[in-house]
Amino acid sequence: MIKKTNSIYDKKQFVFKSPDLSKMQEIVIDARTRIYIVPGADPVKARDRYLARLEARGKVFIPTKS
Repeated sequence: MIKKTNSIYDKKQFVFKSPDLSKMQEIVIDARTRIYIVPGADPVKARDRYLARLEARGKVFIPTKS
Protein backbone atom coordinates (compact mmCIF):
# COMPACT_ATOMS: atom_id res chain seq x y z
CA MET A 1 0.00 0.00 0.00
CA ILE A 2 1.34 3.45 -0.91
CA LYS A 3 1.29 6.09 1.78
CA LYS A 4 0.00 9.45 0.58
CA THR A 5 1.34 12.70 1.98
CA ASN A 6 0.06 16.24 1.67
CA SER A 7 3.31 17.60 0.30
CA ILE A 8 6.14 16.45 -1.87
CA TYR A 9 8.63 16.68 0.98
CA ASP A 10 8.05 14.89 4.25
CA LYS A 11 9.15 16.91 7.22
CA LYS A 12 11.75 15.17 9.32
CA GLN A 13 11.13 15.25 13.04
CA PHE A 14 13.79 17.18 14.96
CA VAL A 15 14.87 15.25 18.03
CA PHE A 16 16.87 17.03 20.70
CA LYS A 17 18.30 14.83 23.40
CA SER A 18 18.81 16.59 26.71
CA PRO A 19 21.92 15.69 28.69
CA ASP A 20 21.47 13.46 31.73
CA LEU A 21 21.85 15.91 34.64
CA SER A 22 22.51 13.09 37.10
CA LYS A 23 25.81 12.46 35.29
CA MET A 24 26.87 16.13 35.36
CA GLN A 25 28.37 18.25 38.13
CA GLU A 26 26.11 20.93 39.60
CA ILE A 27 27.54 24.39 40.31
CA VAL A 28 25.48 26.66 42.57
CA ILE A 29 25.64 30.30 41.47
CA ASP A 30 23.09 31.61 43.95
CA ALA A 31 19.95 30.34 45.68
CA ARG A 32 17.95 30.27 42.43
CA THR A 33 20.64 29.59 39.80
CA ARG A 34 22.49 26.37 39.10
CA ILE A 35 24.63 25.40 36.13
CA TYR A 36 25.77 21.94 35.12
CA ILE A 37 29.21 21.07 33.80
CA VAL A 38 31.00 17.94 32.68
CA PRO A 39 32.46 16.02 35.63
CA GLY A 40 36.13 16.85 36.05
CA ALA A 41 35.86 20.37 34.59
CA ASP A 42 36.98 23.31 36.70
CA PRO A 43 33.98 24.70 38.63
CA VAL A 44 35.68 28.06 39.29
CA LYS A 45 36.28 28.68 35.58
CA ALA A 46 32.71 27.60 34.73
CA ARG A 47 31.29 30.02 37.31
CA ASP A 48 33.51 32.85 36.01
CA ARG A 49 32.42 32.17 32.39
CA TYR A 50 28.76 32.21 33.44
CA LEU A 51 29.15 35.53 35.28
CA ALA A 52 31.12 37.01 32.34
CA ARG A 53 28.26 36.13 29.99
CA LEU A 54 25.77 37.82 32.31
CA GLU A 55 27.95 40.91 32.42
CA ALA A 56 28.29 40.94 28.62
CA ARG A 57 24.51 40.94 28.30
CA GLY A 58 24.35 43.94 30.58
CA LYS A 59 22.74 42.09 33.46
CA VAL A 60 24.04 42.81 36.92
CA PHE A 61 24.67 39.87 39.21
CA ILE A 62 24.02 40.62 42.87
CA PRO A 63 25.22 37.75 45.03
CA THR A 64 22.83 36.74 47.79
CA LYS A 65 23.55 34.87 50.96
CA SER A 66 22.80 31.16 50.49
